Amino acid sequence: MEISAPGSSAWWMAPEHFEDPLVFTMEDGQEERIFGPGDTDLRLIEVHSQTLIQLEPWFTASGQTRVTVVGPPMARRWLRTMMHSVGSRDSRQQARGRQMLQRVRSRPLTTEELAASLWVHLDVVDVSVAARLSGRTSLEIPQDSFSPSLHFCAIS
Repeated sequence: MEISAPGSSAWWMAPEHFEDPLVFTMEDGQEERIFGPGDTDLRLIEVHSQTLIQLEPWFTASGQTRVTVVGPPMARRWLRTMMHSVGSRDSRQQARGRQMLQRVRSRPLTTEELAASLWVHLDVVDVSVAARLSGRTSLEIPQDSFSPSLHFCAIS
């Protein structure tokens, strides 16, 4: 992701950054873990990831929030990876998610950090997280990979 330099167009001026927004639902508890109580960290995460994030409470029995993310594709993928990892049942994935969350809260993301999260390798245990995200979900087996890793992609 290119950081906007003075005199250059800001990321929100590019129509392609609004195509195919990331849309999914998450439980209220996960929303608070990621965005803070009362969504106090929402703006900070948006600024540091160069995205816009809309949170809409849904009145369901389990208390879910609809999340819509627009912005550069690499930033959307990075946020999807972070949110997925924070909500994972696997302790290693949770730890990775907490590190990513701390990173995006503390400073703007670099191009290298964004590129590093293009694919999330899931353990079989983590497939349940994909189902809980309630968005359109695809699980793929990479053709160029020798190991049968699954990849997560939630796009609505």
